[in-house]
Amino acid sequence: MWNWFGNWLKQPPPPVVLVPPLFDFPPLAARTRMLESSYDLLFGKLALKCLFEDYFEEARHFSSRIMLKPIDDPHVDLVATVSGPLDNQPDENIVGNALFRWQSDVDDPNTFVDLFVSSSDPILQMRSSAYYPKYGFGAFGIFPLLLKRRVSSEDYGVFGLRYGSGNLSFGATFMPLSLKDEFAKSVWLVSKVGRLTAGVQYEPQYGSNDRANYKNLNDWSCAIGYGAGSGSPLSPSFNFGIELAKSSELIASFYQHVVVQRQIQNPLEEDEVVGITNYIDFGFELHSRVEDANASNKIPESTFQVAASWQANKNFLLKGKVGPQSSSASLAFKSWWKPAFTFNISATRDRVIGKTAFGFGIRVENLREASYQRADPNYVMLTPNMEHLAEGIVWEGKRPMLQSDVNAGNFDGIPRELRPFDKIL
Repeated sequence: MWNWFGNWLKQPPPPVVLVPPLFDFPPLAARTRMLESSYDLLFGKLALKCLFEDYFEEARHFSSRIMLKPIDDPHVDLVATVSGPLDNQPDENIVGNALFRWQSDVDDPNTFVDLFVSSSDPILQMRSSAYYPKYGFGAFGIFPLLLKRRVSSEDYGVFGLRYGSGNLSFGATFMPLSLKDEFAKSVWLVSKVGRLTAGVQYEPQYGSNDRANYKNLNDWSCAIGYGAGSGSPLSPSFNFGIELAKSSELIASFYQHVVVQRQIQNPLEEDEVVGITNYIDFGFELHSRVEDANASNKIPESTFQVAASWQANKNFLLKGKVGPQSSSASLAFKSWWKPAFTFNISATRDRVIGKTAFGFGIRVENLREASYQRADPNYVMLTPNMEHLAEGIVWEGKRPMLQSDVNAGNFDGIPRELRPFDKIL
C-alpha cells in the first residue's frame, strides 16, 4: 500500500530533449592534422572540406570503407577502402587502400605511427608523428617506402618540426633526402588574438635552378579569419576567412554550424520527450583570380560553391551543394550498431551536358562511439545513455551540466567525442 501511495505522490519526470551524436565527430582528418601545416587546417578549411566532400560520391562511382579496431587493444585500428567506377571504363580501375595505425594514447591522436598500402602509388608509405603537449613541440615525417617512380623531391620523404599552443603555431617541413637542391617544402606561422586568427605560409616553387627564393611573392600566402564558437557539436560556431593564395588568387570562405531544436515526431519515444536537437551547417567558398586574366585561358576567372547539411536525428543526414557547373545532393543513413553501418547515395547534375548521374558509398566502423544524450529544453545534460529515465538525477539532487557551462567552455561533463578537439591552435 505504501508503495502504491509513494508512486501516486511521485512527480512525473521533467520534459527532456534528445541530443543525438554527430555522424562523424571528430572527423577522420583530425587524426592526422599533425602531419600538415596549421595554416592549411585553420580558417575553417577543415570544416569546409568535410562539408563539401563527405558523402558526396563522384558521379557513376562507388566507395566503400571499413574502419575497425580490436576490442582488446584500442591503441590500433585499420581503415580499408575500395573505390572505383560503376561501369567499365578503360581509363579507370578499382583502387584498394589499407591503413594500419598505432596510437600511443587513446585520447590523444597526435602521437602515432601508421603504414599505408595501396594498389596505386605510393604502394607502401609510413607516416609518424610525435607531439609533446607539455612543451608544445612536435616532429613528424612522411616516408614513401615503395613507389613505381620517384619523380619529385617529395617522393623521397618529408620531415617536419612544429610548435603549437592555444594562440600560436609555427613550423616547417623539409625534404632532406632529395637528390636535387630542394630542401624547404613549407614554413608557416599562425597566431590567434581573441576571435581573430592571422597566418602566413611560404611554399617555394622550385624552378630551373631548383633554389628557393623567399623574395618571390608567388611563393607566399596569407590569410585572416574571424571565428566564434568552441568547436563542440553542442555549441554553435561561426567562421569567416579571407586568403590571398600564392599572391594570385583571392579565396573568401564562410562556415557556420547551427544547433537548433524541433518538436519530436517519433511516437516510440516516452511522453516526457518533447523535442530533438538538430545540426545544420552552411558553407560558402569563392575563388577569384587576382593576376592578369590573359595570363592563362585555361583557369577560370572565378568560381564558387555553396553547401548545406541537415542532420535530422542520429540516423539521417541530408546534404546539398551548388556550383557554377554542377549541383549535387546526398542522403546518408547511419545505424549505430556495433560496428556502425552507414549507407549514402548522391546525385550529381551536370548542367554543361544536362545529365544526372548517381554514386553511392558504404561505411562500416567502430572507431567512434555514439553518445545519445537527454537534456531539458535548456540543454541540461542528464544521462549518458538513452535507456535511463529522466527523474534519476533530478530526484537524487545531483547537479546537471547546464548550457551555460558549454558556452563557458566547460566540457568535462559530456562524452569525449562531443568535446572540442583540444587547446592546440
